[in-house]
Amino acid sequence: MEEGRMSIGALSEDVLNKLSTMLDNSSCGWRQLAGAVSEQPKFRCSERELTNCSLQVLSVEGSPGRALLAWLADRSCSLDFLLHCLRKMDHKEAVQYLTTTVAELIQITVQPLSQQATAGSRVVLTCRASGPPGLCYQWFRGKEEILDATGSTPELVLCPLAPIHQGHYICRVNHGENGIFSQWAHVRLVCSAGSSSSSLFPGSVSGLLITQQPQSQAVSEGDTLLLECHAEANPPAQYEWYHNMVPMKQHKTCSLKIPCVTTAHRGQFRCRVFNLYHEAWTDTATVTIGPSSITEASWVEVDRGLATDKVALLIGNMNYRYHTQLSAPIADVHELTNLLRQMDFKVVSLLDLNWQEMHSAVTEFLLLLDKGVYGLLYFAGHGYENFGNSFMVPIDAPFSYTSEHCLCVQNILTRMQEKKTGLNVFLLDMCRKRNPHDDIIVQPGLIKVTANIVFGYATCVDAEAYEVKREEVSNGIFISFLKRRVCEDEKVTVMLDRVAEDMGRCAITRGRQALELRSNLSERRSLTDAIQTSDCCSESYSARNLQWAVAHVLPQSLCLQFDCGVKVQLGFAAEFSNVMVIYTRILEKPKEIVSCCAQLTDFPEDVDIDLKKTNQETLLEAGSLLLIKENLPSPEVPSLYTRIRSLQRLKTELTFTTCLHYTYSNMDEEVQERQTVTVGKPLVSKLNLHEPRVPHACSGSSSFSLDSFTVTEGPSFASVGSTSSDWSYYAQTSRESSSTDSPTTSRSANIPEETDSPELFDAPKSLVASKSLPHSQVNDTNYKFSDMYNFHSY
Repeated sequence: MEEGRMSIGALSEDVLNKLSTMLDNSSCGWRQLAGAVSEQPKFRCSERELTNCSLQVLSVEGSPGRALLAWLADRSCSLDFLLHCLRKMDHKEAVQYLTTTVAELIQITVQPLSQQATAGSRVVLTCRASGPPGLCYQWFRGKEEILDATGSTPELVLCPLAPIHQGHYICRVNHGENGIFSQWAHVRLVCSAGSSSSSLFPGSVSGLLITQQPQSQAVSEGDTLLLECHAEANPPAQYEWYHNMVPMKQHKTCSLKIPCVTTAHRGQFRCRVFNLYHEAWTDTATVTIGPSSITEASWVEVDRGLATDKVALLIGNMNYRYHTQLSAPIADVHELTNLLRQMDFKVVSLLDLNWQEMHSAVTEFLLLLDKGVYGLLYFAGHGYENFGNSFMVPIDAPFSYTSEHCLCVQNILTRMQEKKTGLNVFLLDMCRKRNPHDDIIVQPGLIKVTANIVFGYATCVDAEAYEVKREEVSNGIFISFLKRRVCEDEKVTVMLDRVAEDMGRCAITRGRQALELRSNLSERRSLTDAIQTSDCCSESYSARNLQWAVAHVLPQSLCLQFDCGVKVQLGFAAEFSNVMVIYTRILEKPKEIVSCCAQLTDFPEDVDIDLKKTNQETLLEAGSLLLIKENLPSPEVPSLYTRIRSLQRLKTELTFTTCLHYTYSNMDEEVQERQTVTVGKPLVSKLNLHEPRVPHACSGSSSFSLDSFTVTEGPSFASVGSTSSDWSYYAQTSRESSSTDSPTTSRSANIPEETDSPELFDAPKSLVASKSLPHSQVNDTNYKFSDMYNFHSY
């Protein structure tokens, strides 16, 4: 990091809080700062973002200034630009405070390294630091300050090297009264015969020569991979390994050792060797990964795995309260939902969940699992990784969130294993950078050796994931590549490995985002495997059909008769498990009425509705980018659409008002009639995810019974009653499906995306969820990196 280019994110919490207090005023505060930073387009706030900042005053501890600083930190705004803007708005108090504070932010970026050399040679010790302008350097040998020409520079030169120069060296970097020390570096004098580098680079001559190249290898899964590179150099060489041209940040020695390799480690390896004056690259070593050497197996087709059922929970978080808003999760969850349904998965897809709702959703997901069931969890949104554990961030997580505000993926895995599932797949489309606010080491439950676990990470450790902006609908990079491979009839790890290779061939992702695969899957299990239920588990399969169906029951289409003679139809379509579209159509009207329309209003406060987009003539205008019409309604039967989000927060039955606006031929004034409509608790709202869950006792094998599905006060997947007339249909369907001898699929239990009353009229065909977003295939020419935005974690 260059001097003066530190980010706002480097400031401590106390400094940010004090600075935000200075900005929380109307005369010279955060709004004026938002205007000042807009001179750079990437820091220009939208009206929505300014509104989100101003709404912080409604919280007891909320601060608009703090929210704006967090927003700027997410966009890597530097401290010197912040100071420039504060001076521009003449905020003298903030300028003085920040100028004083940054002096405490000195950071060593290059540490001096221990060296050995022969007498008469040239040794250079280097220490560099980032911080405020005007940093001073002081070198010490032991406790004695070095006062020669280079003793006050970032590079201490010892030339010609003499016995008096031997010892331990340290550098102090200071700014005024504030300073920080580097690590110790030991300089040792050796004889000419003992110094390998002196034979190549005698005296003060600098140089670098690679003496041993890494060799191509063929290893088996589970073996240890060892690549070595050696170089003679003066000053001493440093090493940096690359895998498929992606830097391996944890490997910075001459030896690269990877225990227990998987197919994710196949590819090309190179090492960058460098010192202060020179740089060189090794030859490319190609590593191929074969079958496990433990079994000495060959690539022979084995019996295909069979699932007793397949269940998926998909969560996409976009509208964060205190963090960067995301665009891609809505499209990513929708894409993956449709693809998984084609492979007979029972899918629960949810958008924008808070902490309690995520916990409840996972608990309900676990109730759908049983022995032999394939379970898949997909998450798109903010996330981080600390100490090997991955954490999914809910939309209500505070700015400085820790593990207690998030969900640990490894904890979910241990709970899934208790169900003796046949396959556990985690697809995590989120950042994996370290969370500086969280120093707690979470200890998840003991993970069993089940050889059926697959982790597909959208990006590498300590790296970010990206999304692509494309018109109104966007995909994340991960799903852009995954959707082309996920339905392939291949072992899950093979399929994900091909996705990784596709991403590696795309120029725009190379060096920025690379899929990481972790797996201990021993059998050939694929997401396309057929579902086959035996007599002993057919009853539990029927129960799961009912469990899943309950969360996807839509209200029956309604026909409303108004006093003026107008007949209105209400139809319902599901976009996600917690997002529904209601549309109104005029079926009949008397001749004397020249114009009329039915609009919906007075929705409960629990659900999320954009009032500006209610009662729109097209789905796009209503905010629904993903539903399409198989056949557009004719002009004679226009429709108005209203989109309802966050159904999981609905605490009572969904009640709203249908307001009919009409005009008679002999009157100029508009007449209104209103009817109140109650449609029960649609879709996932029946599960009351907003309520805390009592921990369920997990057993190795669940025994479900249809008799357990009774009306209770706290509905769940495992025990829910429904007043919908569709209930008997689902029960009958699932019983019939379980009684067949042939392998059953979950499609027979899938709930229609829209309900209608065909007996009322010959209506246009109903709305359905599109099978796939109309995106062209991903290739290098489709993307520009300037159109990509980070899934920022902090």
